[in-house]
Amino acid sequence: MKDLFQFLIFPGIIFTAVAGCVASWIDRKVTARIQWRVGPPIFQPFFDIVKLLGKEISVPKGGARWTFLFSPLIAFASISLVSTILWRIIFSPHATYVGDLIVVIYLLTIPSLCIIMSGAASANPLSSLGASREMKMILSYELPFILVLFVPVIHAGGAIALGDILLWQKTHHIIFFSPSGVLAFIVAIICMQAKLGLVPFDIPEAEAEIIAGPYTEYSGAPLALYKLTSWMSLFVLPIFLTMMFLGGITFSGMSILWGILKYVVLLVIIILLRNTNPRLRIDQAMRLFWGPVLALALLAVILSFLGV
Repeated sequence: MKDLFQFLIFPGIIFTAVAGCVASWIDRKVTARIQWRVGPPIFQPFFDIVKLLGKEISVPKGGARWTFLFSPLIAFASISLVSTILWRIIFSPHATYVGDLIVVIYLLTIPSLCIIMSGAASANPLSSLGASREMKMILSYELPFILVLFVPVIHAGGAIALGDILLWQKTHHIIFFSPSGVLAFIVAIICMQAKLGLVPFDIPEAEAEIIAGPYTEYSGAPLALYKLTSWMSLFVLPIFLTMMFLGGITFSGMSILWGILKYVVLLVIIILLRNTNPRLRIDQAMRLFWGPVLALALLAVILSFLGV
C-alpha cells in the first residue's frame, strides 16, 4: 500500500505532474517576458491538459492502432517511475539499491523510444520523418550522456547506486567541485537539452518544417499524456543532474533553499538555451554530439580516472 501511494501520489505521478506543470509555466512565463509579452497565467498548463482530455481521440487510418495509443502511456509511466525512484532516494539515501542508476538511465530512454514508435505507427510521412530524426538524436546524445555519468561513479569509488553517490558527496565534496566534474556537468546539460527536445535540439518536432513531427496525428488524451510527459521531464531531468553532480537536495534548515536554488539555476539555463539559440539541422546536431561533446565527455572520464 505504501509503495502504491508513493507511485501514484507522492513522490510519483500526481506530485511530478503538478511540479512539471509549474516548471512548464515558469518556462513559458520567462520566455514571454524575454519576448516582451505578458505570458500565460499559472494555471494555464493545467487548463491545457484538461482541455485535451476532453477532446476526441482519433487514430490515423492505416496506422498501428495499439502502438499508437499505448506509446504515450508507456512514456508517461516511465518518467513517473523515474521521479519515484529519485525522490525516494533523496528522502532516504540508504533506501538505494545496487544498480538503480542503470535503471534510471534505462527508464529515461523510454520516452524517446516511445516517440519513435509513435511516429512509425502514425502512417504519416511527416511523423515518420520526425521519428527518424528522434532516432538519430538518441544515437547522437546518449553515448556522451552515459559517459559523463561515469564521472560521479568513478569519484564515488565505483558505486552505481544513487544513494551511495549522494552520501559520498555529503562526506567529501560535490562532483561539480572538480575539473572533471565541471566538464561532465557541461556535457550533461547539453545532453539534457537534447533529451528534453528543446531548442536548439527540437529537430524531431520542428513545427516550422514538419508541423509537429511524431505528434502530428495525436489528439485528445494521448496528446495530453505526451505533453505531460514532456513537462514532467522538465522537472525530473534537472533533479537527476542535481543528484549526480550537485549533491542532491537536503531537507534540513536552510539547505532546503539551497536545494531549490540548484533546480532553479538548471531550469534557468534550459530556458536561456532555448531562447538564445536557433534550431540546428540534424546533421549539425549529430556532428556536435559525436565531435566536441563526445570529446569533452571522454576528457572528463579520463580526468576522473586520474583523480582530477
